[in-house]
Amino acid sequence: MLQRAAYTLAPALTLCAAFCVCADPTDEQKAQAQQDPRRWQGREYRDQQRGPRDVFASEFFTFARIRYTSYGEDPQFNLRGRWTIDYPDSDENFSWRLSQLTTVKVNTDEYGQYKHAIVRPTDPELFNYPFVYLIEPGELVFTEDEAAGLREYLMRGGFLMVDDFWGTDEWLNWEAQFARVLDPAEYPMEELPLSHPIFSCVFEIKEKPQVPNPWHWVQNGGSTSERGYDSDEVHYKGVHNKDGRLIAIFCHNTDLGDGWEREGISEDYFNEMSVKKAYPMGINIVVYALTH
Repeated sequence: MLQRAAYTLAPALTLCAAFCVCADPTDEQKAQAQQDPRRWQGREYRDQQRGPRDVFASEFFTFARIRYTSYGEDPQFNLRGRWTIDYPDSDENFSWRLSQLTTVKVNTDEYGQYKHAIVRPTDPELFNYPFVYLIEPGELVFTEDEAAGLREYLMRGGFLMVDDFWGTDEWLNWEAQFARVLDPAEYPMEELPLSHPIFSCVFEIKEKPQVPNPWHWVQNGGSTSERGYDSDEVHYKGVHNKDGRLIAIFCHNTDLGDGWEREGISEDYFNEMSVKKAYPMGINIVVYALTH
């Protein structure tokens, strides 16, 4: 049986105090972390109240997710696209933890719930968000307009994080699709070394985190490679603009979003995957994107 109780963020606060190189958590943030405002519904945390998610405020961070069309998606038959994986819990949980563990101002609604946005690469609203998140690109196929929209977004200063795709086939698909966005001869994908500041700007990351879904982790004795030998090695590859600024990071053979979405599924998974891996890496990526 899963423990149906609210876990505090004490382990993460300890981690932040040990490794954070920006401002330490305030007393108010620590107090908030000890009084988890969420409750159980079934096997996962859900917000007690949900407010509108259709507006955002200037000078506040809003988690923005890219919507794209993927193989097998059919709204007529309620077949959701791959872009919806982990949504909305991962976006809400991450925003909540980012607010607790950093001084980043995170956008909330009138009920105090964390706002998030869904944008297509062709939406003019895309340019309102300095950071966007794209998930499960293993079956993604960009239209010409989507590729052009994302290209313009990146060239105008936006930052793209891609997460949750595993194995050789899914990597090859994403590599081919992103080549339609930016010419790899001009903007090559390069493995980021641990010495890159994205691994130390908030939390000191000592090894590149590989986060599996909780069922794989439990059923396979703590294994973190969801595709066996085909995903043994985790990769964090980056693309830089002509000025040398990192404009995109591709988190391959890992699923940081599951560590955010599934933080409430078990205390062991929370402590080992969410606290130690998924949140530190995700927070580093967002803070780096917002400060560079």
